[in-house]
This record gives sequence, C-alpha cells and structure tokens, in this order.
Amino acid sequence: MTPVIAPFPANRPRRLRRTAALRDLAQENRLSVKDLIWPLFVTDVPGADAPVASMPGVSRLTVDGVVKAAEEAAQLGIPAVCLFPYTDPALKTETCEEAWNPDNLSNRAVRAIKAAVPEIAVMTDVALDPYNALGHDGIVRDGVIVNDETVEALVKMALAQAEAGADILGPSDMMDGRIGAMRSALEAGGHKDVAILSYAAKYASAFYGPFRDAVGASGALKGDKKTYQMNPGNADEAIRLVARDLAEGADMVMVKPGMPYLDICAAVKARFAVPTFAYQVSGEYAMLKGAILQGWVKEDVMLESLLAFRRAGCDGILTYFAPDVARLLS
Repeated sequence: MTPVIAPFPANRPRRLRRTAALRDLAQENRLSVKDLIWPLFVTDVPGADAPVASMPGVSRLTVDGVVKAAEEAAQLGIPAVCLFPYTDPALKTETCEEAWNPDNLSNRAVRAIKAAVPEIAVMTDVALDPYNALGHDGIVRDGVIVNDETVEALVKMALAQAEAGADILGPSDMMDGRIGAMRSALEAGGHKDVAILSYAAKYASAFYGPFRDAVGASGALKGDKKTYQMNPGNADEAIRLVARDLAEGADMVMVKPGMPYLDICAAVKARFAVPTFAYQVSGEYAMLKGAILQGWVKEDVMLESLLAFRRAGCDGILTYFAPDVARLLS
C-alpha cells in the first residue's frame, strides 16, 4: 500500500503531535496490562528465597510467596504468571526424574496458585535444566544432548504440569519434535484444553546469564547450548521452526530474547498471524533496571521498551517489569 501524502504546507505531520489529546488519537500501538506475563522464581531451598543479585528488584519466592505474587498480579490486572523453579541441588540428576515428579516444587506451586487465585492463568516452563545436574535443557549422553530421549522426558514433565493445573505449557527446550509429542500426549491424557506456548525461536543468547543465576543453573552448566538453541545470525530458520511448531499443535509461539530480535517478532506475526509473544529476558531487564537505578535513564524506558514489542506485532510480553508497568499504566 502506497500512502497518499500531500506536499508541505498542506501536509504538516506536527499538527497531530501538537497536544496530548491529538497524540493519543493518532497513536498506532498501545501497551496494556493485559499484554503482560509476569515470570516468577520459586524455591523451597532454605535461604534461597532471597534477592537475585544480578536482577535488581527480583527475588526468589517460597510457594507462599508466589501465591501472594499471583494475588498481586490479579489485583493489578496482569492476566498470567509464569513459574521457574530453583531446585534443591540434591534433587538434580543426570536423568532428571524430578522434572516429572507430581509433587515437585513447580507442580506444588501451580496447585497452590490455582487454589488461591483460580482466575489467573498459570504458565509453566517445560525444559530439563532446573533438574539436570549438568545444567542442560536435555538429557546428556557422552557429552551429547540427546533429542528423542529428551522428548520422552519432556512429555512426562508436560503431563505432570497439566495434571497439576497449569493453563499454559511453555516448552523452552528447543528439541526437535517435542510439540507434536506433547500435543498427542495431552490429547490422549484428557488435557485437550491445556495450551502450548512454544518457545519456537529461542536463540543461543548471551542475554540469559542473570536467569541462570536465578534458577541456580550457572555453575552446573557444562559447555553451551548451541547444538539446540538457534544461531543468532539466523532469521529464515526462525520462520521454519515457527511453521513446524504450529503444524505440530502449538497454540501460540514465542521469540526469545526480545528486543535484540524484534525483526523476528515482526516477521513471525506478519507471516503467520498467530498469537505471538516475546520474552524480555533477564539480561535485557538487568541492563534497563540497572540504568534506571543509576539514574542514567528514566523509568519511562520500561514502557518504551515494551511498546516496541507491541509495535513489532507481539500480542504479549513476558517481562520482570510486569508489576511496575501495571502500576504505571494504572
């Protein structure tokens, strides 16, 4: 579409910027509290329910703490929270059995939230790294992250989370074929209404460091995740992976990280017209929050950064800024 633009002075774009009312009328994209998902870190390790040093303003919470956070989210109008467990190192193994324990930390937290705040949507993380003694999202055999055996484990994990009451499963592992396997198992297991928000385009990024501190995976990780997470130089591959996950039964798709990959967000939304989300990851949060605390930028940068996701076509954003932004928007 070619816009029709009159020549100056008939066309003066500043006319629609002259007052706040005119700027509001002409605004193309808006940020709402309904666009937000609040990631929460949960632990039952004594002493670990503490601030995360590399993520100012973010703490690990007890199960009771995440219930209170979910209640706060509901009061603020935030529609969903997403849980990430800080698992007792004594429960981590190379075979990751704790991941599908019906009474593991994450599943207990899901049940507690749904009992206290049934109206809020609870999203979970489907990946083995919180339970893996080697820190990887998949099972490691002789130094290789094995795909098909990992998918079998992830299916058991997904079923346990669905049975605990999760509304949305977030497979973040990037194994091949996991969405189709999970969707088939959910259908067969009577969980046809559980949604899958696939981390379809998750890059092997340097922006994840603070998150790994928060879930206790930094010291455990052996090697890197480049054999299963995406090469940051690739864009066409992201389109292929999104298409694959949608064909296998994903209801929504995610791009991760967020701001450095807004081009991918825009391309996915334009190509597929499906619910598209992005994760403003821990490194992005830490940089912005640190600059705010130093007084180098104003807190308005939170709103501006999230509006960029909406402008790129995202329907929602996972962000640690969620409660602060909800208060600002109100």
